Amino acid sequence: MSSLWSLAPCKITLWEHSPVHPSRLSLKLVISNASENKNHSLPLELCCCDSSDSTAVIGSTSNTSAPPVMRKKKRVRYRREYPGESKGITEEMRFVAMKLRNLKGKKYPSSHNSKSDCEDSSNDDVEQEQEVKQDNDGETWKPSTDGFVKYLVDSQLVFNTIERIVDDSNDVAYAYFRKTGLERSEGISRDLEWFSEQGIIIPEPSTPGVSYAKYLEELAEKSAPLFLSHFYNIYFSHVAGGQVIERQVSEKILDGRKLEVYRWEGDPEEMLKDVREKLNMLGEHWTRDQKNKSLKEAAKSFKFLGQIVRLIILL
Repeated sequence: MSSLWSLAPCKITLWEHSPVHPSRLSLKLVISNASENKNHSLPLELCCCDSSDSTAVIGSTSNTSAPPVMRKKKRVRYRREYPGESKGITEEMRFVAMKLRNLKGKKYPSSHNSKSDCEDSSNDDVEQEQEVKQDNDGETWKPSTDGFVKYLVDSQLVFNTIERIVDDSNDVAYAYFRKTGLERSEGISRDLEWFSEQGIIIPEPSTPGVSYAKYLEELAEKSAPLFLSHFYNIYFSHVAGGQVIERQVSEKILDGRKLEVYRWEGDPEEMLKDVREKLNMLGEHWTRDQKNKSLKEAAKSFKFLGQIVRLIILL
């Protein structure tokens, strides 16, 4: 066919307007070959374009196709950020704690400034003290010696459990939280020894403490992120709220005696800050699913601890 185009003369004949597309002219291209006395015809279409466009398109009628369809790009949707997520997993846990306290009828702002947990915990002492004076059922908070001893016994079991898990585990994540300075087992032991010397019978751990300790052991084997959520919130609650409990108990049943469980070698808020920074560092490597589950565990932690605190007023 290429030889025909190069050697033979050609003639273009106008047929008529296309019945399908009136704006197009039907043409016939006739190629003559004198040596073979044959004519080869090829139907063509001439597309009449807009006057502003000087180009014309010639194509075969058999190969005419529709213009391409332009598809809209899908809108990119970004995941909504969780409250406190930009600052770290411990800040997300803080929002969980605030939400739980809001459910009890207390009002807290939906956002907060750049103060650290330690600074905020000290500012919350007055509010927590009022909360301690009245429990969830509206009962007046009147601590008893026997109830406080039960609280110490169950608390000692919980602290013993988390300290032993962190010290004995081969999980590298737990190694960051050894010897933090926040450990409370020895201090509680000294307080219980003093109560024993006063003739107070030291009971066995009760259901709240036993249940929580068992749950922590099972969780530590299952998932480090979930266990560390409890680890952090146990110490955070003890530093922030424990000192309020000490004041109430010391004034009402201990004649102002200071307890060993609330004495630290150093600033407990600085120690807690160090723990928080390490946990935030580890949390950067957790999946969103692990973070969500750890937030659920934070809520469980507060509930377990609340049951132990109630031992102080239950007879």
